[in-house]
Amino acid sequence: MSEAKTYSGGCQCGRVRYDVRLDLTQPVISCNCSMCGRAGTLLTFVPEAAFTLRSGGEALTDYQFNKHVIHHLFCSVCGIKSFARGTGRDGGAQVAINVRCLDEVDVDKLNVHKFDGRHR
Repeated sequence: MSEAKTYSGGCQCGRVRYDVRLDLTQPVISCNCSMCGRAGTLLTFVPEAAFTLRSGGEALTDYQFNKHVIHHLFCSVCGIKSFARGTGRDGGAQVAINVRCLDEVDVDKLNVHKFDGRHR
């Protein structure tokens, strides 16, 4: 049974703000790739329809690396990457949410799954 709720999140300076509907009772991913490992990102993925960018689209800068399939979007003011856009395995548009950027979420209470992105 899904326990999906709507959360608000964004960057540190507050320019980028969004709402996302997701289930944080499901595991989130701690990836050790060259980007996530350095930033300490905790990820969960949602379909594009579950994500609404409320403000800050003009402040986002796109960075791509490795296979150039994920749009790592970060705030050009404070530098925080609160979400990324890409394509899911089903071919549909998907958003990767940095759970650390969600308001009032205690990451110490989440079920964290380690993913070896460094060797993929």
